[in-house]
Amino acid sequence: MITPTPTTPIDRTLARGLLGEWVAQTATKPEMVKMLFPGTSYELHLVPATDITCEKGKRIVGRIAGAARRVDVVMTGGRYVEPVYGNPRRVQGTIVSTNDATNVIVVDAGMPIHLTLTDARQKGAQFALGQLVSCDVMDGTTFHPETGR
Repeated sequence: MITPTPTTPIDRTLARGLLGEWVAQTATKPEMVKMLFPGTSYELHLVPATDITCEKGKRIVGRIAGAARRVDVVMTGGRYVEPVYGNPRRVQGTIVSTNDATNVIVVDAGMPIHLTLTDARQKGAQFALGQLVSCDVMDGTTFHPETGR
């Protein structure tokens, strides 16, 4: 079931979702949290960067962070994360923020995702706000919960 989208404005670089369930650690993957996003069918598996004290099914706000392989500017398409269920592997969306000092861009792909540029030929300053970009994401995308929300 798709839950209604909240209407209260928050910082556009923060992701707002519902805490799903915990995904157990395996031999090759760490323990992850399943994040659900209102108004979508997304169920992303993210590695918690710190302890998450929120209860299952409750609203949570935080920062999703990953490492981008190579970021390409594209001319067509929409905002999405692939796959819809599981660990993010591909992201496409519009740039809502850049940080030249940390070489991070924030891409709105249905939810904002902070992507560290790992291709040595690319810098955050090369990208403009509003540009539509697409990239592959390395394993280990994390969730950093905001305190006091």
